[in-house]
Amino acid sequence: MIPFMVNSINAILVWHLSNIDMNLTHRQLTMFRAIMLHGNLGRAADACASSQPTLSRELGRLEQLLGFNLFDRVRGRLRPTVRALALMQEVERSFIGLEQIAARASELRTQSTGRLRIACLPALAHALVPRALVYLSQAHPELGVSVHPLESPWLEQAMSEQRFDLGLSETQEAPAGVALQPLLKVNEVAVLPRDHSLCRKARLQPLEFTGERFISLAVGDPYRTAIDAMFEDAKVHRATLFETTSAVAVCAMVRQGLGVAIVNPFTALELSGPDLVVRPLSVAIGYQVNMLLPDIAAPHPLQGVLADTVRKACAALNHHLSL
Repeated sequence: MIPFMVNSINAILVWHLSNIDMNLTHRQLTMFRAIMLHGNLGRAADACASSQPTLSRELGRLEQLLGFNLFDRVRGRLRPTVRALALMQEVERSFIGLEQIAARASELRTQSTGRLRIACLPALAHALVPRALVYLSQAHPELGVSVHPLESPWLEQAMSEQRFDLGLSETQEAPAGVALQPLLKVNEVAVLPRDHSLCRKARLQPLEFTGERFISLAVGDPYRTAIDAMFEDAKVHRATLFETTSAVAVCAMVRQGLGVAIVNPFTALELSGPDLVVRPLSVAIGYQVNMLLPDIAAPHPLQGVLADTVRKACAALNHHLSL
């Protein structure tokens, strides 16, 4: 009930704030936020390095300025009103932005080149990117890197907004303001639990999956669609009992003997071992990785080095997959 009320009152609050003459100060909002986060004036005053009477006085001024109460006084305690909860949402957005700016400024102050920022699909965050970072760390051991796994289309949107130095995606079209460079194209592979009868085969055909317990990617995933189409063309029926959005989760289920599956080769290679056997398919289901580079923002001084290490990691993975 409360979340609904908060969302409903946000529009009213924004209209109210935009239609009255006020001069809110950062100090007032900082104190309000501290009270909301800590629950009482005493702890909030400590967090603000101020005194309880000062916070109480500033809170009164803020409420007078806003024209409505932010807290109900219940048995000597402050209980946030619905308006206070709605206002807190707006305040948090501003403070998160300020914290991000401060963190970025700190990075630029402590490192002459700043921290490199990579956006990539989750499937590449645990397989391709760590290999690239090994090469990068060897050349620049003190360089900081932030890795942000993002699903499409949020990844492409973030790159279009110039928020990252490099992106790794499956998209075939360059987002606005972004240069796209093909890295490599490989094929999906089958993953099997150890001692499964299909492990004796060097290459698997669709017909060999007939009647098998199959673990699928989620409905709507483009690779799920391609895999289903392959089996439909071959008139193969599988027992699809489990599905998930994560290739890592698929492999974990296969490793526990819950069924067989088809996933991207990077995840399969990274998780392969005694309990997870990888086999190529007779039918090619392509898996392409492209590099995205911001085309508007000034490039990071070491962006080219990062791109080279990603290409090197791709070449190494491609070599492993071709063995």
